[in-house]
Order: sequence, then structure tokens, then C-alpha cells
Amino acid sequence: MSFRIDPRLPLTGEVRRILAAEIGKALQHLDAARSRPEQGLHKCRKRLKSARALLRLVHSGDETFCTTENQCYRNVAALLAAPREATALIETLDRLAAAFPKESADGGLDAVRDRLVARQHDLHEGAGLEAAIGAATAACEDGMKRIESLALPDQPEQAADVLAEGARVTLRRAKKALDKASARGEANDFHDLRKAAKTHGMHLSLLGRLWPTPIKARRKAVDELGERLGELHDLFVMRALLEADDEPLGPHEDTKLLGKLLKRSEKSLRKSCLAEAAELFGDSPKRSTRKLARKARDDLASPAPHDETNASAG
Repeated sequence: MSFRIDPRLPLTGEVRRILAAEIGKALQHLDAARSRPEQGLHKCRKRLKSARALLRLVHSGDETFCTTENQCYRNVAALLAAPREATALIETLDRLAAAFPKESADGGLDAVRDRLVARQHDLHEGAGLEAAIGAATAACEDGMKRIESLALPDQPEQAADVLAEGARVTLRRAKKALDKASARGEANDFHDLRKAAKTHGMHLSLLGRLWPTPIKARRKAVDELGERLGELHDLFVMRALLEADDEPLGPHEDTKLLGKLLKRSEKSLRKSCLAEAAELFGDSPKRSTRKLARKARDDLASPAPHDETNASAG
């Protein structure tokens, strides 16, 4: 069950197949999250992001379905956000300790980590998590039932236009976020850039050989950018907690070192993320996808190869 659209097959069937596979795996991870929330929640949210990226790619082909389902899985991901974030913050603190071993050697981050672990425990052990998993499971199961109502244009030229438009919208989103992040540098700007980069990376996988240039190197670069933007996002979340009036991470004497390390790490990540994003998303989205539309029309129009297995079986 490949996360790639086969250009030799009708687009509607391919998208239904991939969407069903991703939501099916999300359901499996939700079930696993009842006993191992750290891993299960993270893997479930990744599958939901993949499903939403697919819906964005084909949005113009069935706007009503894609808008409704995208909102559905966005809501599901939101149900699971706080428990997953609790784990991500511990991972962020551990990355800071590893990146600055001398500064953190005397245990200057220990008190903060203890509070984060306690916070994680509260979110993972309470009845709230079970309720969130139950609601998420019900929503995903309902979504599985709706997949057959998706109807996309299957004629090669129209299908190619749908795919090219979806890719173009995401590249425009990435370019806009890059421009804002470069000019303003707000946390939301980098967060929008991260989401667009992640979606574009998934689009590269979905389109496979339909992309007009070799995608292996580009996909690797996009994935690396996405990881760095993810780390930067976690730093922003940590800083927001650090600056909150109720001091959820502890009093100033316990968080002084954390504040310094956050500032140093954030500065470095901002610089590298902007440079990498400029390389990937600096070109015109329209120009970048014009070749995609032409190549997709040619590839989608190619007949499927003769299935010798089925022929011999008959």
C-alpha cells in the first residue's frame, strides 16, 4: 500500500486507497496510544498530517469533500495535541542539554525537566486522554465511511490540473510564509513555513515520478528543513511557557539557564531555517509547477501495462 499516486490508475480510486490506508493506520496508532501514549499519539498525528496533505493536493477536484475531511482530521489532531506536546517538550529540553553539555552539566535544567515530566504524567494518565482517544477514534471511523463519496476528475488532463494546482497552492503558501518569516520573524510565520514544508514533502512522495525533476535530493532537503523547523517550533512553545505569568516551568531561579539556552539555540535555528527555505521555496510557485502540469498530463494519459498475472489466471 504505497503512499504514492499511480498515474496509470484513475485518480479517484488512488486517492480513496491512500486516504483509507492513512486513516486506517491512524486508528491502529490510536489503539496503541492507550498503552503507549508517547509513541502512539505521535504516529497517529503523523498519519493525520499525511491524510490532510493528500486532501490539500486534490482539493480543487472535490472542494466540498476535501474541505470537510480536512477540518475533521484537523479537529482530531487538536484533540491529541496537548498530550503529544507534553512529550515533545521533554525531548526539546533533552536536545538543549545535549547541545550545551558544559552549561547544563551542573543540573541547571533538572528542576524544569521534573516539572515537564510531571506535566506529561498528568496528561497521559488522566481520564482526559482516554476521552480524547475515544473521540478521535470515533471521528476517524466516521471518516473511513465517507471516503467512498469522494469523486475526482479521472480524465488525464483534468486530473493533471488538479494535482498541479494542489502542489502550486502549497508552494505559494511556503513562499508567503518564507517572506513573512524573513521580514518579521514571528513564531507564527515559522510555524506556517513548517506546515507548508511538511505538506510539500508529502506531495513529493504522493506525486513520485510525476514531479518534473528528480525528487530524491529535494525530498531529503525538505525533510531536513521540516525537522529543523519542528525543533524551532518546540523552542517557541517552550519560551511561551517560560514567559507565562503563572510560571508553569518554575520560578526564575530554576529557569534562568533554560532562558539563556533557548535564546542561543533559537538564534541559530532561525538563521539555518531561513537559508534552507530560501533555497527550496525562493522560486515562483507558478513556474515551479508549470512543468509538473505538462508532465502529469503525459504520464496520466499513458495506458496501464498489460497485467500478465490476471491474463494468465483467466
